[in-house]
Amino acid sequence: MSDIDVVILAGGRGTRIRGVLGDTPKILAPVNGTAFLDIQLSRLRQFGVKRFVLCLGHLADRVRKHIGSEMDVELSIEPEPLGTGGAVRFARQKLCSDPVLVMNGDTWLAADLCGFVERHRQSCASISMLCVPVLDSARFDVVEIDTDGVLTFPSREQGRDDIGPNLISAGNYLLSRSALDALDANAGESLEHDLLRRGVLGPILGFVPKDTSFIDIGTPDSLRDAGRLIGARDLI
Repeated sequence: MSDIDVVILAGGRGTRIRGVLGDTPKILAPVNGTAFLDIQLSRLRQFGVKRFVLCLGHLADRVRKHIGSEMDVELSIEPEPLGTGGAVRFARQKLCSDPVLVMNGDTWLAADLCGFVERHRQSCASISMLCVPVLDSARFDVVEIDTDGVLTFPSREQGRDDIGPNLISAGNYLLSRSALDALDANAGESLEHDLLRRGVLGPILGFVPKDTSFIDIGTPDSLRDAGRLIGARDLI
């Protein structure tokens, strides 16, 4: 993945976990004594990633200080909250690769990212999304993938059950240059809810890796679970 720019979305306020972290940015939340961002970067460097664009907003100065002089990390700091779609749009001028990997800064995903990129390129898709099965999907965006690999977001009107086991978005997206062009041309703050769900960036290829572990550190309980999961699998 040495030719893939990785965009990490980390501009949110982390309101659900602020009672635990205080004025520590969520992306710097300690997991087994290590900042979550450092765990993410280490994992991605194992795949050969050489260039990161870190999209920041709230408490950006603290993250900037933590990053220091790391040469492979470039910062894109929003002047005001722009949402996930707005953050990618704002960082567009810093992105050079085709495709780019966009990922949420508060999720841990142990999956074969090289396989994800290979499948995306073989399919000639404009957008690919990593998906994982979870036992409790209440906090996540449920998705469905048909036999051709095309992903859709089922609506509540179709009888979707938000509680229980479902396939969800893992918050990792490969966006081709044409999808980024469409992002620039369409309004919407949320990448997933305003843009991907509406289909304005193009059809989405769903990719479910064979072996993976997934966790979102957005709540106090899930942050505790991250310490157990990442430590148990020796993934740091």
